[in-house]
Amino acid sequence: MNTIQYTTHSVEETLALGYRLGNFMKDYESPICIALDGTLGAGKTHFSQGIAKGFGVTEEVTSPTFALMNTYEVDGSNLYHFDLYRMDLVEELETIGFYEYTEETKSVVEWASKFVDELPDTTVWIEISVGNDGSRQFTVRTDLLSAETLQCIGENL
Repeated sequence: MNTIQYTTHSVEETLALGYRLGNFMKDYESPICIALDGTLGAGKTHFSQGIAKGFGVTEEVTSPTFALMNTYEVDGSNLYHFDLYRMDLVEELETIGFYEYTEETKSVVEWASKFVDELPDTTVWIEISVGNDGSRQFTVRTDLLSAETLQCIGENL
């Protein structure tokens, strides 16, 4: 398992880190699911907004807390953004087509730890924690991407 940590010290840095990941995802040839977890207010939505902008999304990006999923189309490619905060049962995932939109696509899933066993093999796990100084620590774990690739995504922070 490849693991790397990044630290951001502002919303702008969190957006920028997400932007670099989204830019990588846009050109990545295979399915990829970004699984985000962290406490309420840790920065999952800001990070997701950065991912979407880096992917090329020009419209406003909001957390799909009540819609459960937002779809963003960019140049014929889709980015699916889930928020599982309000979901409790595995059966609810089938109702919203979760598997169809995460298995062979590019997706971002907030509150992913609620359904660890339901995410695809193409998942990159990112745990966001808040430091005492308000900084954000991003711990990235994956077998999908090499340590070198992870290092490149986080360069210049």
